[in-house]
Amino acid sequence: MPSSPRIAVLGSINMDLVVRCAHLPSPGETITALESLEIPGGKGANQAVAAARCGGIVTMIGRLGKDAFGDRLLASLRHEGVCVERILTGTDCASGIAVVAVESSGENSIMVVPGANGLVSRADVESASEIIRAADALLLQLEVPLDPVESAVQIAVDAGVRVILDPAPMPDSIPDGIFNADVLCPNQLEASAITGRPIRTVDEARDAVSAIHQSGVANVVITLGANGAVVSDGDSVDWIEPYRVRAVDSTAAGDAFAGALAVRLAEGARLVDAARFASAAGAIATSRLGAQTGMPSRLEIEQRIAEPA
Repeated sequence: MPSSPRIAVLGSINMDLVVRCAHLPSPGETITALESLEIPGGKGANQAVAAARCGGIVTMIGRLGKDAFGDRLLASLRHEGVCVERILTGTDCASGIAVVAVESSGENSIMVVPGANGLVSRADVESASEIIRAADALLLQLEVPLDPVESAVQIAVDAGVRVILDPAPMPDSIPDGIFNADVLCPNQLEASAITGRPIRTVDEARDAVSAIHQSGVANVVITLGANGAVVSDGDSVDWIEPYRVRAVDSTAAGDAFAGALAVRLAEGARLVDAARFASAAGAIATSRLGAQTGMPSRLEIEQRIAEPA
């Protein structure tokens, strides 16, 4: 086993206010839900926890409000072994929250209030530049402003640090500098937005990766949910067969995938092998309720991979 890789994560930290219901309400419809829960979330923090549970030495870069949610979120990350020294707290804004409705099929509907996440700045990133330069991989999403994300990409690229970008939520446009990432791992909707073409099937995803490569990204992984994932390193395009699970909550499946992918790539795995490992992580997360609470351990992922198809 290689030594534990150092993963720097820049991104959002939210408290997820989860409401479980038999079905998602239609516009104007009032329903009686099954239960409500408060679960630590935020795409950045979710990916940090996923990477930590996979064996990474993880440092989180982000912002929280100085409030009850902020205290709980900070304590939760510490409990997961994530270094929180680069998380700033302030009284000028509340911590971010996400209202997540999850229906019995596992489908979800999410509303995010960025709060302190929206205050993450280029100066925050520059003050944490030594963490990024010392990392084996930098993991990014787009739930914080694009300017600090672009700054982090540049710092990492200049230092020769591998950059893995999960382009979610997809903005109206992505600055060209962000495409300097080594690995882009969009889901099919995000890949469709990037390429301007529908991506509903494995074949359509295969066709789309070449267009994404043309934007300057060397490695592309398009996740397709129940249809697995399509992986391209510029020389070959591979299909990762999906792991079959009973879906409970798909909220953080992509975050589990990205965190696991970052760790395996930082350990030196080939892209296709790292994506297969990450696919197992995402499948396990889908079978559990909650974002960070549903992240699998490395042992669970390896056991799932070893099971018969």
